[in-house]
Order: sequence, then structure tokens, then C-alpha cells
Amino acid sequence: MDKQASPDHPDATQVASIGTPINLILISLLALLIYLRLRPRTIPTAPAAPPPTVFRVFTPPELTEFDGTANKPIYFAVRGQVFDVSPGRNFYGPGGPYANFAGRDASRGLALGSFDESMLTEDLQGPLDPLKDLDEGQMEALKGWEERFLEKYLVVGKLVPVGSEEVKEKK
Repeated sequence: MDKQASPDHPDATQVASIGTPINLILISLLALLIYLRLRPRTIPTAPAAPPPTVFRVFTPPELTEFDGTANKPIYFAVRGQVFDVSPGRNFYGPGGPYANFAGRDASRGLALGSFDESMLTEDLQGPLDPLKDLDEGQMEALKGWEERFLEKYLVVGKLVPVGSEEVKEKK
């Protein structure tokens, strides 16, 4: 007796084909996974290294060049040490709240907690500010700032007055 095709017993013509929509989706996903596994990978390249920072001697007029304008780095001095504060461009660069210190000796302003231009030495050709008139508390405040800068920024040089022996040696 011939069995008739019924939903319970499909005959050869009713057997599900491989081309059903669900099978096509599954085959596509499998192909995508194989491609993602076997595709050639690009080797990530390291970012270009910043130019090397050389420790050098600065005079106050030379230091003023490093105020962050014209894509230059931002340096300022604290107790004779010149710091590269370029990573803090938002604070020390043009338009920043501490921009007055960029390219200058910031020692007096930091010691007194003042960011006014009046805290900066006016005569860049004269001697460095000796800070002799600061009291013990102000000197402690300055040392605290210096320690923070040492932890956070690179020391790139030393600030010396115009005409010092160290300036003559570097030429």
C-alpha cells in the first residue's frame, strides 16, 4: 500500500530544502564569523614619540618664548627649576586661568596664592627674584606647589639671570 504524503510523512518532493530563509541567515552568520576570524589584521602602530626634551639653561627673556603661543610648549619656573607644563595647556596656556605664568618665573605668585601679573618680575634683564621677603608659611606653600609640579611635570631646565656664568658656558 502506498503511503500518501501527509504533513506527518513528507515525500521526497516535500523535504525541506537548504535554501529556506532561516538556513540562509544561519549560513550568512557562519560565513561572517569565519571571515572575521580569518581576515588579515592590521598591526597597530605606536603613536609618534614627542621630540626629546633636553635639559637646558634658560634666562628670563629666553623663557618668555615658551608661553604656549604658536604651538610652542609651555614652560614656567618655580624656584629656579623650569617645568614643561604643556600637558596642562588648558590651565597654563593662552586663555587659561594661570596663563600669566606661562614663560615666566611663577614662584612669587604661587607662594602668595596670586595669579596677577603684578606677581611677575618686570625686569627680565635684572636679577632673579630672591623671594627673601616671603614668610615661612608662604615658603611652605611654594614648596608644596613645587612638589606637585615635580610629581606631575618634567623639569626641562634651570632658570638663571642674564649674564650668569652658566649662560656664558652654554654659548
